[in-house]
Amino acid sequence: MRKTIAAIFILLCSVLVSAQTEKKDSALKDIYGRRFRLSDYKGKVVLINFWATWCPPCRAEIPELIKAQRRYRKSGLQVIGITYPPETLSQVRQFAKRVKVNYPLALGKKSAKLKYSNSEVLPITVVVDRKGQVRELIEGILLPEEFDEKIRPLLSEPFVKRQNILDRRKRPAVQKPTIR
Repeated sequence: MRKTIAAIFILLCSVLVSAQTEKKDSALKDIYGRRFRLSDYKGKVVLINFWATWCPPCRAEIPELIKAQRRYRKSGLQVIGITYPPETLSQVRQFAKRVKVNYPLALGKKSAKLKYSNSEVLPITVVVDRKGQVRELIEGILLPEEFDEKIRPLLSEPFVKRQNILDRRKRPAVQKPTIR
């Protein structure tokens, strides 16, 4: 009987953990209509930045996020910007074009931010490691010292680049004729 109860408990816990992961991994649509999920970036260090065009600290932080994306992209960094309402698609597109944002931006809802924090502070940056685990929640502007302390160590961990499915296929070995 105890084994049955323990098995049911373990099954229930795994279902709850799976549901929580799916809850945080809901599909987003970028400002150009392309769908993506956080799980699309597994194997990378992801910075999910909640921001708004009407938020002065957010606007001040974005040039540094653009530089970080450019500098650490090959090391496996992926910045994702999610707006905080109220925002319109045209406002966000104009802003992104003007400052030359080089990472995906999605229109967010309050519910998207609530998956990570119920704080009213903006900006908020969620740091996700290569395994998809939330490692840090940084409220306010991400300072260079915080980046060096909390994010750069994650970037130095081994980076496994996703391979193209064609690269992973085993091609049959060509048999050389034997000479007798």
